Amino acid sequence: MASTYSTNLALELIGTGDQSGTWGTTTNTNLGTLIEQAISGYVTQAITDGADTTITIPNGASGVARNMFIECTGALTANRNLLVPTNKKLYFIYNNTTGGYNVTVKVSGQTGVSVPNGGKMILVSNGTDVVNALNDIQTIINNLNFTSTGYIGVPNGTTAQRSSPSQPSIRYNSDLGSFEGYDGTSWGGIGGNGGAGGAINTNNTTASSSYTIASGKNGFSVGPITVSSGVTITISSGQRWVVI
Repeated sequence: MASTYSTNLALELIGTGDQSGTWGTTTNTNLGTLIEQAISGYVTQAITDGADTTITIPNGASGVARNMFIECTGALTANRNLLVPTNKKLYFIYNNTTGGYNVTVKVSGQTGVSVPNGGKMILVSNGTDVVNALNDIQTIINNLNFTSTGYIGVPNGTTAQRSSPSQPSIRYNSDLGSFEGYDGTSWGGIGGNGGAGGAINTNNTTASSSYTIASGKNGFSVGPITVSSGVTITISSGQRWVVI
């Protein structure tokens, strides 16, 4: 009985009684090369500029499309296509081409998914075309209702528990009884600290971290205010900080 090949990964399935004395070579290829490619293989694929680039999963042999991670390279002058086979399979795609153009990963004749220049996406070939494997998660995010009568939780902690995030952030300061935001340099109040049913706003009496009142903005506080040792309050030219 001749060998056959598995549907998706094209592994060689040895026929009964075949390859006596040599079946080990086929088995080692299946396990040590082909399955390893499918699970953890990382390959770079040059994208042709001016035509589609086609990758395959050949029967019983190494192939680019069998790899889990595919890094697209090459200098492009327009958006290009990377054509994959209809085999059902997961792909991690990195568009590392130069020129600023997209690479669309798809089955020939289908729509596929466009991976932006510099982008990394998790895609799946479903047997008909390539789709975004995270579409369901993105749908959930898109359908979040921010106008309902519920709430969205934010971190809650003391001034001493502040961190220095790598991006703009928001939290509730339990010491100050107010929400605060981080602008990439320092934390500052953003309101929401009204007591007595919103009739009284409060501020801390100690400036415990350095802060800059930027150009085009003014600030005010109810004093007295103590500026901690080593802390600097910088007031940009033409701006005011009023302590009442």
